Amino acid sequence: MEQVIICATGLSIATLIGAVLGFCIKALPHKWNDTVMGFCAGVMLSASVLGLIVPSMDMTQHIWLPFLGVLTGAVFLNFIDFVTPHLHKITGLELEQHSNNSSIDKVLLFVLAIAIHKLPEGMATGVGFNNTENIHGAWSVAFGIALQNIPEGMVVISPLLLLGVSKTRTFLISVVICILELIGVFLGYFLGSISMYFLPFMLSFAGGAMLYVVSDEMIPETHAHGYQKQATFALLIGFMIVIIMEKIV
Repeated sequence: MEQVIICATGLSIATLIGAVLGFCIKALPHKWNDTVMGFCAGVMLSASVLGLIVPSMDMTQHIWLPFLGVLTGAVFLNFIDFVTPHLHKITGLELEQHSNNSSIDKVLLFVLAIAIHKLPEGMATGVGFNNTENIHGAWSVAFGIALQNIPEGMVVISPLLLLGVSKTRTFLISVVICILELIGVFLGYFLGSISMYFLPFMLSFAGGAMLYVVSDEMIPETHAHGYQKQATFALLIGFMIVIIMEKIV
């Protein structure tokens, strides 16, 4: 449990660092944002496979269980993409502003998507700490998600400020997003500890969720502004760093 608490604290600090940078830097150039996100995508891609999916397959003789877990994790992320609460109540902007400016809704939906994904990302981190035989795999996953939290924290703050959302409300939104991830960490840990039969499914579920985020959101975003080459090489570097960490530890 101590390691879970340390991990949750680290993820929170990474998110808050990103939020502070977001207040200081109103807009990060796409060249740097896409490169950093590409690196994070590579880390998450490698960590999800080596830290979650492969260990889940090693823990059970039923190969269909990890396979089902990966698909379920991806389907779950696809489903919650459609969950959209009343955004004007969250941001404090008038409803008319949403009705007359479609770009506002696009930005807020992007912020909401990040917030929604924090819960399963936290679960992906927490569940791995039940696998005591591969605890460094859990830390690899945590490392990847923590790295991702910094640029995500920035891209949550900057667009909201530019839309006219107050600094106080913007900061509170970032705190709520951080809390969602904390809940996910402990939820994943406790669900994974229910039984050794349930743990392989939870590990692969978390891996599938992470793969979905990388493929559906991170890679397309890094290739959307003309800097796909830098993003691709950054992804490869991030991918190999986790593999090297697996060998060294």
